[in-house]
Amino acid sequence: MYNPIAFVFPGQGSQYPGMGKEMAERFPCANHIYKTADQVLGFPLSTICFEGTKEKLNKTEITQAAVLTTSIATFMVLKEEGLLPFMAAGLSLGEYSALVASGALQFEDALRLVVKRGQIMQQAVPAGQGIMAAVLGVKEDTVKQACTEASSSGIVEIANYNCPGQIVISGERQGVLKAGDLLQETGARVVPLAVSVPSHCRLMKNAAIALQTELEMINWSEPEFPVVSNVKAREIHRSDLPGVLVEQLYRSVKWEQSTAHMSERVDYFIEVGPGKVLSGLIKKTAKNKALGSVQDSASLDRILKKLKQVFS
Repeated sequence: MYNPIAFVFPGQGSQYPGMGKEMAERFPCANHIYKTADQVLGFPLSTICFEGTKEKLNKTEITQAAVLTTSIATFMVLKEEGLLPFMAAGLSLGEYSALVASGALQFEDALRLVVKRGQIMQQAVPAGQGIMAAVLGVKEDTVKQACTEASSSGIVEIANYNCPGQIVISGERQGVLKAGDLLQETGARVVPLAVSVPSHCRLMKNAAIALQTELEMINWSEPEFPVVSNVKAREIHRSDLPGVLVEQLYRSVKWEQSTAHMSERVDYFIEVGPGKVLSGLIKKTAKNKALGSVQDSASLDRILKKLKQVFS
């Protein structure tokens, strides 16, 4: 085992057609995860991941299960290679992947939960009423002030603290648009996000209450290694579950703070699952600590080679 390393798991938006196919073909342990997902869900998730269109993969009820499954399939390959983390975290949906990897949550239970989570989130706010936008290049206080000033036009709140200089806002369309206008006047760059649900703001409060019922039916275990919570930016214990996952739906994701907390305890980060979004964010928060992402054979081989160089 290489220590100390943190594994970080991506959230919704990291999916892409063909993800996981190469890993499933090369590693039986990854293929087994996809077969398990197909069986549990009752539809061919593996086929959608490997051969489906972008449009099909981007449906919320598919996306969350697909990202979770691909992340856990990748984790199982790393585990088989003898690589386990000192601690872990996941961005939003990715927190479920981190909990599965740690043994706090069974994969089959997580699959059912994230499908339900996606459905509940989709139903919480009528289509078109809520939006999210990334705000680049200004400080937290400036974003908070703009949200306060724009609140007369509609609910708008900070949804994600991603990294220094990158914050995501979420809420009702008019509130977010007004806040965006105010922020652009201060020199910020505001980028609308291609999402159908305004996550991590109070519009998700009813969804969180509905999700709580599902979460309370789960048999949780103590994590085998520390998992850092989006809401607390600190380690989760069994007693914190399912409370932190309920709060996660309507409170801000403290990713920058979580990265900073982990960077005091680990030397390196590896992103596990589709995409490279988290690696980019970590480079801005914990310089020189992001080793890269593992999502296919080539990236796996690169990471294993880097680790040998780093720890030789």
